[in-house]
Amino acid sequence: MLSLAGAASLSLGLLSRLIDKMVSFSAGVLLGTALLHLLPESLESHVDAHVITRWLLGGLLGFFLLEKLSLLRHSHHHEGDGHHHEHGHDAHEAGKGGWMILIGSAIHNFADGVVIAAAFLADPRLGMAATVSITVHEVAHKLGDFMVLLNAGFKRRKALVLTLASSLTALAGGVLGYFMLDRLQSLIPYLLALAASSFIYIAVSDLMPQMQRRTSPRDALPQILLIAVGLALVVWLNGHDHEHEHGHDHKDGGSALAMSALASGDGSRVAATGKSPH
Repeated sequence: MLSLAGAASLSLGLLSRLIDKMVSFSAGVLLGTALLHLLPESLESHVDAHVITRWLLGGLLGFFLLEKLSLLRHSHHHEGDGHHHEHGHDAHEAGKGGWMILIGSAIHNFADGVVIAAAFLADPRLGMAATVSITVHEVAHKLGDFMVLLNAGFKRRKALVLTLASSLTALAGGVLGYFMLDRLQSLIPYLLALAASSFIYIAVSDLMPQMQRRTSPRDALPQILLIAVGLALVVWLNGHDHEHEHGHDHKDGGSALAMSALASGDGSRVAATGKSPH
């Protein structure tokens, strides 16, 4: 929210350049989180791996169909405007389009909140990774929404307030998702697979095509570097998680060894030397 509030004072040109940088970074973070965090966690659950991959495939196809239907409506709407309406009415329709952007964004944010809740219920560290990924992507997304609202005729202050308000639905999704999924733990692996498919779909169908529009080597190098930085952040989070788990495993292993020794009658030796009798 603070980043969006600061961006509200920037020119459209500066906002556009900022979004270009965020798109590349977001692509790396989303792909890394989907393939290194969410999908592995889902596959390690009690659910058969073949079932998880079917949910992943179904999610990818489902998001494609949802977007296709939305694009068809959008295309049909503008074809009509182009031939039958006056300029004043076009401005009115652009304003209506801005409100549709806000409604769609609010629904999207609610779903993000549910995803974060599911990730935290599976593993708090997975929840942190999902939160980082969604936050990084949403910064660029919200900046884009803000620019769309400005182009639709909204005043800067109104566009900022409405964009921030649409973000608050993520809190509602998180709270509702947490209390619902806490009682339906068996659904979490499937939701993680769907979350992974949504991250992959956004990166491959939305963010990367935007990056492909810039073809010069001078543009390509920063894009590659920012993708690498995004992936590096996710890899670091993943490595940090494994180190944390490894440390706990050693502690748990030591405790189990001591308990085993006590049970076998060698507890006095363990207590005196701190070493296993074996």
